[in-house]
Amino acid sequence: MVLAASVALIVLVLLGMPLFAVIGGAALLGFYSSEIIPAAVMVEFYRMASAPTLLAIPLFTFAGYLLAESGAPGRLLAVSRALFGWMPGGVALVVLITCAGFTAFTGASGATIVALGGLLFPMLQREGFSEKFSLGLLTTSGSLGLLFAPSLPLILYGLVARTRVDHLFLAGFFPGVLIIVLLGLFCVWSGRRAGRNAPRGRFSAREAGRALRGAAWELPLIPIILLGIYGGFFTATEAAAVTAFYILVVEVFVYKDLGLRRDLPRIMRESMVLVGGILIILGTALGFTNFLIDQEVPMRLLETFRQTFTSRITFLVALNLFLLVVGMMMDIFSAIIVVVPLITPIALEFGVDPVHLGIIFLTNLEIGYATPPVGLNLFIASYRFERPVTELYRASLPFLGLLLVALVIITYWPDLSLFL
Repeated sequence: MVLAASVALIVLVLLGMPLFAVIGGAALLGFYSSEIIPAAVMVEFYRMASAPTLLAIPLFTFAGYLLAESGAPGRLLAVSRALFGWMPGGVALVVLITCAGFTAFTGASGATIVALGGLLFPMLQREGFSEKFSLGLLTTSGSLGLLFAPSLPLILYGLVARTRVDHLFLAGFFPGVLIIVLLGLFCVWSGRRAGRNAPRGRFSAREAGRALRGAAWELPLIPIILLGIYGGFFTATEAAAVTAFYILVVEVFVYKDLGLRRDLPRIMRESMVLVGGILIILGTALGFTNFLIDQEVPMRLLETFRQTFTSRITFLVALNLFLLVVGMMMDIFSAIIVVVPLITPIALEFGVDPVHLGIIFLTNLEIGYATPPVGLNLFIASYRFERPVTELYRASLPFLGLLLVALVIITYWPDLSLFL
């Protein structure tokens, strides 16, 4: 019976059964075969529901959807352009900063490419950047920002790995800045070459002031979150509530981009559909993890790693290669939920701090999104810009090289993540 059920589950996977059903079915099948009461899966749902950090996920998701549906991306783009557009490669820097900020709040690279690609792609070409450079920049920039607060993947990692979210918010800052700086230097170099084909504007204090006034209600948001958390005024969960309420008031009543009756019910419904999907996968994955722990799978993996890798350095090399493949094959939420419980005890055995591991993990997934042949960003960008995916492969390679350099630095310089 167990064999027949296993075969049926594999067939359903090949037919496209949803991930939560695959994981949940595997967990129930595993418990049944081990003669353990399957109610253990539901126990994990209850344990997850009682976690205080869980409330941050729907609140920050709702806040991100409000920002994405409002005029905030355009206002923040205007600020970035006014402050950096005059520099060599300034428009490319604007793209980097805007995409990173947008992804930090939405937590989804696909949304960044789809929402901002149509605006940013022609802007880059007007400034003289080649099509290849523009496509590569937008494809890889789509996943920037996952390391910056209040990124939803950071919160989810903290929940799954039982690590403090406020520590992860701090730990992601300098690695995120490092990635932006490396890509920014390449943009400046490319901008000098592109500047021969298009004249560069000058910095205008009046234009900068106008842009800053236009986004005056949205720019203080990140300082409010960070100062509130690290000043001890509220927890990460309370920060999510403050953020959602603040953005709701600003976008609905101050800027009036969104209608209370026209837009708000739709945004609430769409954002909570995403949250519901994450929570169902999370609950079933925790149940499956419980089964794996009961069967001592992590301990067996740990023993295998001990025999295969003799040092922390070689372990980290293997971990990065594995996570890059995971980043190519899985969406970020599923990867966190499924893989983190397996690798955390192994990483601890090799002396990797859980907070540092979180930054390594998310950096790999950030890169994996744009890594050929099956990185998700490549296919989303191919659809959005109507280009063959093989063209996106070539366009992304220079940026991937820089991202891999950043990954090596982040991996082998733990103080960069742990300094704060």
